[in-house]
Amino acid sequence: MRLIVGLGNPGAEYEWSRHNLGFMLIDRIAGEARASVKRSECRSLVGNAEVGAERVLLAKPQTYMNLSGEAVACLKAKHEVESGAGLIVVSDDLALPLGTIRIRARGSAGGHNGLKSVIAALGTDEFIRLRIGIQPEHEVSETKSFVLSEFPKNQRAQVEEVLQRGREAVQVILREGVEKAMSLFN
Repeated sequence: MRLIVGLGNPGAEYEWSRHNLGFMLIDRIAGEARASVKRSECRSLVGNAEVGAERVLLAKPQTYMNLSGEAVACLKAKHEVESGAGLIVVSDDLALPLGTIRIRARGSAGGHNGLKSVIAALGTDEFIRLRIGIQPEHEVSETKSFVLSEFPKNQRAQVEEVLQRGREAVQVILREGVEKAMSLFN
């Protein structure tokens, strides 16, 4: 079984925040698969889904972003998920323009605290990551308040579009592999 984890922060106050794109994509995938991500397990909300022809476990850690690795490590061990292609982690990325997707088979955290936590907890950077751009149009003085703030209404159509492309990218990763998805979506 493959594990697809969306990083974010629990609570209604963060629902539309830039930092919650991982949660938003998990919700989109679950909706398309007519699955529910509500079961509590390993300090996460989880649900089984069929994406394409593959059974996956969808997860939204409830540990808050900076401790996401604890939940991911627990789920990976409990469900005997293999490193590498067995784990897909979805996060926002401040360095990528809004609406951009970047897929990698491995790599650094790139300054993202959620990815730092996952890498530290797993002891490896060998997992697929799908990053969705949130780069501001202008310089911001306080990064933390920017990532925790909501997308303005005039950007929500663009957010919906990138979430749809993200869902398609996950399907390609599952069906044809990470290299193919990288060639199509990066």
